[in-house]
Amino acid sequence: MPFFPSVPRHAVNPDLARLQPYPFEKLRQLFAGVSPAPTLGEIKLSIGEPQHETPPFIQRALADNLAGLANYPTTQGSDALRQAIASWITRRYGVPAPDAATQVVPVNGSREALFAFAQTVVDRSKSGAKVVCPNPFYQIYEGAALLAGAEPIYLNTLPEHDFAMDWGALPESTWRDVQLVYVCSPANPTGKVIDLASWKTLFELSDRYGFVIASDECYSEIYFDEARPPLGGLTAAAQLGRADYRNLVIFSSLSKRSNVPGLRSGFVAGDAAILKQFLLYRTYHGSAMNPAVQAASIAAWGDEAHVRDNRRRYAEKFHEVTPVIARHLDCRVPDAGFYLWARTPIADTEFARELLRRQNVVVLPGSYLARPSTLGGGINPGANFIRIALVAPHEQCLEAARRIDAFCLSL
Repeated sequence: MPFFPSVPRHAVNPDLARLQPYPFEKLRQLFAGVSPAPTLGEIKLSIGEPQHETPPFIQRALADNLAGLANYPTTQGSDALRQAIASWITRRYGVPAPDAATQVVPVNGSREALFAFAQTVVDRSKSGAKVVCPNPFYQIYEGAALLAGAEPIYLNTLPEHDFAMDWGALPESTWRDVQLVYVCSPANPTGKVIDLASWKTLFELSDRYGFVIASDECYSEIYFDEARPPLGGLTAAAQLGRADYRNLVIFSSLSKRSNVPGLRSGFVAGDAAILKQFLLYRTYHGSAMNPAVQAASIAAWGDEAHVRDNRRRYAEKFHEVTPVIARHLDCRVPDAGFYLWARTPIADTEFARELLRRQNVVVLPGSYLARPSTLGGGINPGANFIRIALVAPHEQCLEAARRIDAFCLSL
């Protein structure tokens, strides 16, 4: 009989046990045993996956460059891709072109980069390392902190503060141990955009305590006034005299901007010294971008017409859907992004479960996106909210709003 030595229990990273189920796994469990209304087709507004069609010119660029699959790509990406990203940054943010060789790194979507970044930045040799993130939040921030050996600190974003991050809520004793701060602007799920005054405070705190800022800006290109694009971290830094972007790295993606979530293409940009270390980490991590994807990304970053059309379509949906839902649920058109963050008259989990059962509309309970925070008296700031992703086609979103209206009338 062959001998198979047992694997010691300690062979598994113990920090993995600290990870919580992803929101959509919780949603699957919540919906177990629910039979949706059989006469109504499902409308899924729970996940932030763009459902507008991918522009044909991006598809062609991908197909026309499949010969690149015969080559190993470099981790840093091609000169042409980095230059295309640097040029887009200049056009979009009105800042001097970043150095494409040292201040820009292509990544396989912002999600993997946001996770990997914490593994680069957090110094495990210092006990009590902390990572601050908004609450509610994108769960990658929490997982990245935990697996980097740090403690996540949840900073509530509440309606009474217009969903802004209140930097003054953290005591100095906490700030001294903070090594990384995640911000998300426009925010998931509230759509709040960080203003210049808040950026100024955050930069001053970074200078005082030495932490790094990771600015998740993957929703930055979905907004409702062409004359007023959301303020980005690089623009804020430049306006405040921080042209070297010290201690700041932004994360952006084509997924929402260009309706290519499956392309897995984005970039990080900012502080050259930090990105040098991040690139070293990624060289070992094995995160080089497919050459065909690089070619398609160059095409996408170089065109704005499809992005303006994408914004127009989202604006139309928000214009029609929001008033219908707001008849019953406290919500408003966000600063930017494609989520409605709506307060529920009953528990958010019960609301989502019953909405599925009676109307076959899928939304995400807000409590699944947040954690009870000691800074906020132990409350879960996502409780009694739902996140509605207006990603489906126009008529489906409007039909979902009508069903939510009917459901609320029945409560």
